[in-house]
Amino acid sequence: MLIERAYLDLPTGTGAAEDGWPWTVPCVRQLAAEGLPFRAPVTFLVGENGSGKSTLAEALAEGFGLDSYGGSAGYKYASSREASLLGSRLRFDPTREGRRMVRGPRTRRRGFFLRAETALEALNGERNTLRLSQAPDEMSHGESFLLAFRERFAERGLYVMDEPEAALSFSSCLELVGLMDELARIGAQVVCATHSPLLTALPGAEIVEVGEHGMRSVEWAELGLVDHWRRYLSDPRAYLRHVLASG
Repeated sequence: MLIERAYLDLPTGTGAAEDGWPWTVPCVRQLAAEGLPFRAPVTFLVGENGSGKSTLAEALAEGFGLDSYGGSAGYKYASSREASLLGSRLRFDPTREGRRMVRGPRTRRRGFFLRAETALEALNGERNTLRLSQAPDEMSHGESFLLAFRERFAERGLYVMDEPEAALSFSSCLELVGLMDELARIGAQVVCATHSPLLTALPGAEIVEVGEHGMRSVEWAELGLVDHWRRYLSDPRAYLRHVLASG
């Protein structure tokens, strides 16, 4: 692991009590008040759409020095993109292993921010730097994701992912689980915002549920998304009768 805790460095008189976005988002209020501890090499952020998990993921990536539009440390795909309020204020308490990377110059930082909607553009923009064996724009969306996972996610660093399952099949998601486990074993750290019960089942990972309550650590079996998928696969009609006109 590289990071033990993320927190916001806020001027006096600002923080969770301030009005307006992003302070109206419960998880941001909690981040400002308490910080976000990391207890495992892989952390999943789960929650409904609009809960703030992607906002947290982007801020963590930007605060570490990764391109908030998607990309690696020191590379700016969207050079005109201004630093976000959260990203510019985010700070980290590093582990002993991560101190040199976190507190040293940004050139020492390693990692990648993968966000589903911009991943293909970011990967193509960095193709020469990443030394990918194939051009991502000559592949399907899912294949380009896997190419990045196999060839780019291979060293110690911070890897932030925002809903990577969006382009992946079931078997590809399983491959990503194996990659996350391997990254943890080599001392890297992963933070992944996701809706996937498959990804979040990774043994040893911490799951942080994001919602109106703010943030809380939960077990996989306690997740609402796991319960809903179990019940849906057991009896799809019990769910579909409420959404289909013919039901």
